[in-house]
Amino acid sequence: MAIELKIPEVGESISEVQIAEWLKADGDAVKKDENVAVLDSEKTTLELPSPGGGRLKILHQAGETVKVGEVVAQIEANGEPEKPEAAQEAAAPKAAAQGPEGQKHGEPPAMRKQTPKPSEREAQPLTEAKTEKTEPAKPPKKAPRVAPAGPSALAAPQPAAGPTAHDDEKIVPMTMLRRTAAKRLVEAKQQTAMLTTFNEADMSAVQALRKEHQEAFEKRHGVKLGFMSFFVKAAAGALQQFPQLNAEIRDTDIVYHRRFDIGVAIASDRGLVVPVLRDAGRMNFADIEKAIGDFAGRARDGKLKPADLEGGTFTITNGGVFGSLLSTPIINPPQTGILGMHSIQERPIARDGQVVIRPMMYLALTYDHRLVDGREAVLFLRRVKEMIENPARMLIEA
Repeated sequence: MAIELKIPEVGESISEVQIAEWLKADGDAVKKDENVAVLDSEKTTLELPSPGGGRLKILHQAGETVKVGEVVAQIEANGEPEKPEAAQEAAAPKAAAQGPEGQKHGEPPAMRKQTPKPSEREAQPLTEAKTEKTEPAKPPKKAPRVAPAGPSALAAPQPAAGPTAHDDEKIVPMTMLRRTAAKRLVEAKQQTAMLTTFNEADMSAVQALRKEHQEAFEKRHGVKLGFMSFFVKAAAGALQQFPQLNAEIRDTDIVYHRRFDIGVAIASDRGLVVPVLRDAGRMNFADIEKAIGDFAGRARDGKLKPADLEGGTFTITNGGVFGSLLSTPIINPPQTGILGMHSIQERPIARDGQVVIRPMMYLALTYDHRLVDGREAVLFLRRVKEMIENPARMLIEA
């Protein structure tokens, strides 16, 4: 009995997914709950477990787009592959039921079919050979056709050949996650009035605080104290003071969100994902670091759920982990702001009339100018800078 492997519900607004890859080959033995495929949706990547044990029969190949609820494979519960010896033994009684030279019982000799020898069988045409030799009829000779002069003599146009890949090219289809991200980024550029303002923060105090409390923090909470938790707390505090950056435009209305659901951009092998820290303003540093670690692990393993990525009201992205010194991040609609972190770089700056070397980070805030004025954007970023340069109070309050 075959068990159907269907595409499960993966999100309220998701109606189809793409089969990114099969983790098992057609005919492989699989166990119940063993992951057999990787699916790409427009929001996330997830793995598809087998509903039972048996042999896998693939019905849709990798790269195909399928609907939610569609059967993409079957699991043959008793699908042990037939052994060659068993197949030969099953065929033996059938052969024994025939007379010599393949004659069936009761069949007159005139009805016997000649079985060609192996050397002759290779030369046989696809149609059944006859015992009598006949000369093939020669087609009558036709007079050569002379094409008339003029435009009608031109040959019919041939269909255009498809594009050919060059030796130095590799063509792969875009994943559904990548296609959706590309579409949303273009829509953000076209439908919002994005503007970016910049500032810089002295990271000396944060670095000193992390160094002082790292061992005790990790021992107590089982997770390291990173930079992101400082910026999440600083952003939540600034959003409380400047609610325009925690809002969205809905038709002709402005919707101000009372909770600070902050998305944190995470790079994965299949693309950028932005899981959301729910009510980040109420989370302490340990909660934030644990949640980010969990998101990163599940993003790497393809186990993020669409619910993890929905409903963010503000976003933080850190290009500094890849060495970015400065960038202009793009808003994630319908949000009105995104904070960009960058590399920490020692630079000479002026302090109290003296030139000193400090670990500095450039900060970027991209905002939707339809709702956020320049004043609020600049003051918001200044507030984040102040909290980062004086983090002790944030840590104590947490």
